[in-house]
Order: sequence, then structure tokens, then C-alpha cells
Amino acid sequence: MAGGKQTPRQRMMGILYLVLLGLVALSVPDALMDAFKNIRVSLDNSTVNVNNGIQATYSTFEATKLKEQKDRAEPIYKRAKDASNVAKALSDYVNALKEELLAVGGGINPSTGDVDKRENLDVSPHIMIAGKKGEELGQKIRATRKALFDLLTPKEQEGVNFSLNADAPKPTTGPQKTWEEAYFGDGIPLGASLTTLAKIQADIKNAENEVVKKILGRLDQALVTLDKFNGVAVAPTSYVIAGQPYTADIFLTAYDSQSTPEITINGSRIPVSDGKGKYTINTSKEGSFTYSGSIVVKGPDGSKTYPLPTQTYQVARPSAVVSPQKMNVLYIGLPNPLAISAPGIAEKDLRVSMTGGSITKTAEGWSANVTTIGPATIIVSGELTKGKPANLGSSLFRVKRIPDPKAEFAGKSSGNTSAANIRAQDRVFAKLANFEFDATFNVTRFTLMIAKPRQDVITLSATGNELTSAMRSIMNTVTPGTTVVFKDIIAVGPDGTQRGLDSIVLGAN
Repeated sequence: MAGGKQTPRQRMMGILYLVLLGLVALSVPDALMDAFKNIRVSLDNSTVNVNNGIQATYSTFEATKLKEQKDRAEPIYKRAKDASNVAKALSDYVNALKEELLAVGGGINPSTGDVDKRENLDVSPHIMIAGKKGEELGQKIRATRKALFDLLTPKEQEGVNFSLNADAPKPTTGPQKTWEEAYFGDGIPLGASLTTLAKIQADIKNAENEVVKKILGRLDQALVTLDKFNGVAVAPTSYVIAGQPYTADIFLTAYDSQSTPEITINGSRIPVSDGKGKYTINTSKEGSFTYSGSIVVKGPDGSKTYPLPTQTYQVARPSAVVSPQKMNVLYIGLPNPLAISAPGIAEKDLRVSMTGGSITKTAEGWSANVTTIGPATIIVSGELTKGKPANLGSSLFRVKRIPDPKAEFAGKSSGNTSAANIRAQDRVFAKLANFEFDATFNVTRFTLMIAKPRQDVITLSATGNELTSAMRSIMNTVTPGTTVVFKDIIAVGPDGTQRGLDSIVLGAN
């Protein structure tokens, strides 16, 4: 503003100008807040993926090392779990902070998918700085970082560099800020603070992942002395369709692929390749069968014989399984998903057909389409041996029409609702309740009747499901005590048939 004496009007304009500049400075562009939200979503997805990897690591360790070398594996497993518990405690604390910030920030706005007051510059400083939550969070991060490092041996700590820290940033301009002031203090929008918390959780999970893998990897680095051997038979399946060969791999655990042991099954030697024997036998008869044998290994101290435990397998008649994925009927006008399988036969070798409709292969299984009410039969065949198809069975299904939907207006099929709720609506819907399929019905016509106390009933008709302009005008006059009736409602569903629906009677209050 210019210097010198000013009129009251000039002073007022100057003050308003300063206020405007302040408002502009305080505003945060939506594009910037959307960027924070997108980064937060990406960090949350990364956290989930890393957690899935950690759980897969635990599952593999439990299924192998923890079973095979229990005495040595249990202390290592417990140390890894301690690391996960340390990380979980901090992550839970961050979750509580996020929930508190979201609650004060008005929750999630459906239109943006982000916190409602995401551009607010006061919520984060109030809770995290004035309320000392940021200082407490920084202390917990430092304590967690140290606890995770302490769970590692000096050798395991080599090369470990966590991104999880609460170090104050180096100042570029202005005075030095603490860690919490830099990330949650004045001028930081609520959306940015939530993104910072999401990054902290991602850093926690990455630190946990690094520590867990370092700890569990110790068992692989240890010297393993093999002092026990067991004969093992591994078959693709113990259930075999008549006419198919039964195949099993026979080998020693911790076997040498360069060795050629002598493997005998039921008194006969079988061929050996890469240290494993392949046992194959025809299955022309139904029933339960067993086999046993031995494995002879030649070593520096002579030959050693290891018995093979008795194995059992079952040979059965061909059969097929057809299972409806929704319910035990097929519906006209809908793609009815089916799961079809035959034990012992690959899905690619199945041949499926049906009477009373058509069936096609989908990415998830099979889909049946029917057009008329009555029985429908699914027929399954397949190749037991190449070039020799066989009938595997059939299943009978009932065919039904899709149930009639319920007509709704203002979210109700009958009863009382507020006059304001009635006035605010503009269409009639037809909805199916408690139906397994996603079937959509469209209202094609209806009649509207409005009865006010001591006045003649007004009757109007419409095509489609929307109120006409005349109907809207009348509906705008609805007051408590008015009765609104929708009748002669016709809807059309996926099967193309017209359905006459029950009338809607609503009382305004």
C-alpha cells in the first residue's frame, strides 16, 4: 500500500487486501491434496504387499525348517516373532493416531475418497504438536528402531539400514525444526500428515521384513549334518480313475542326484534317474492296492538298505462333480455359474454339454444359460486315455424364473416416512432382496395417486421409472397426512418378461 495519509475507505481496502492475501496463502490446491491421497494409497498397498511377503516367509519356515529341525529352528522362529511383535506395537499406535486425525477431520468424504478436512492446517498441529502426540510418536519410532536392531546379532546387523527413523531434517531456510514440527507442525495440511503416517507404517513393515528375513535366514547358513535317511514315495494322487496309470516318485530324503540307488518295489527293480525311481503300474481293476519296497545305497562303508513304508492307493470308477456356485437351480435370463470337475481328470480334458439350454467355458469355470422352465441336464465326458472319451456322469437341475422384485420409492415398499423424504425422491425402483445373483429389474411404467385430507385424489401415469414433470409438481405439495400410492407398477428383468409388482402405499408424516 502507498505511504502518506489515507482516507478511511483506503485503509479499509488495504485491510481487505491483506485478508485476501492471507486466504490465498492458506488455501491448498485440490491437485496437491489428490497427490497426497494417491501417495497414501500407494504406501498402504505397499504395506499390504510386504506383509503378505512376511507371512509367506513364516509359512514356508513353519512348513519346512520348524518341522524338520524343530530344536534348532524354534529359538530362531521365536526371535523373528519378537521382531514382528515389536513392529506391530508401533504400527498399532500409528493406526490409533490415524483414527484420531480422521475423526477430528470429519471422516472420509465419499466424493473425494479422502478425509473431509484434508486441506485443514490446524488439526495436525493441534493434536500432534500441542497435544504432544508427535513427540511421543518420535520417541516410539526411535525405541522401535533400537529394539529391532538389538534383536539382530552383530553379524546380522551388517548392511542393515532402516528407513524407519525420526531424525530432524536438515534446515534449508529458517530455524532448525524438530522432527514432529517438520512433518506435523504449522502449515502442514491434514491430508499430508496422514500420508506421513502411512509412510511410517510402510517403513515399519519394511524394517520388520528385513529383520525377519535376516533372522530366519540364519538356519540356512548353519552347517547341517545329515544323519538320518528315510525312504519316501510321492505320488501325484492316491485316487486314480480306472484305465489311467498310477505313477509315484520313489526317492531318499536329502538324496544325491548323482547317485543311482537300487530301488525295489514288490520284489521288482524299477528304473532310476537323477537319484529317483519312477514306479508305474496299470490300473485295470477297481479297489484298494498297496506296495512296499526298499532302497539300497552304496557308500564308502558298503551298501545300506532303507525300507520304504507301505503305500496305499485307490482305484475307482469314473465320476464327475457338477456344483452350482449360487444355488441348486438354474435361472432363466441369467448366466448361471457352475463348477465342474472329475477326480483324476484335468479340466482341459473334460467335455461338457447340456439339454434345455447351452453351456460355455469361462475364466472361473462354466456358465449355463436356460430359456424355458423345466428340467435341464448337465452331461460330462472326458478322456481317460488319449483318444478314448468316456461318459463321466450327468446332473439334473431345475429351471426357474427369477423371483419378482419389490417396488420401492423413497427407500420403502410401504409404511410411513417423512413428507420431506417423499418430496426429495424422483423415481421408482424394483429391487430383489436376498437373491444370490446380481439381477437388475427396470420399472417401465406406473400410476401415481396422491390423496390429501379432504381433497380429491389426484391420479397420474408415467412411462419409465422417473416421475413426470406434472408428478414432481404434485409431489412438491406433499405435506404430513398425505397418502402417496404407486400402483400398476410394471418392471422388466434379465429374462425380458414383464412383472406386475405390488403397490407402494406411503403415509407422509
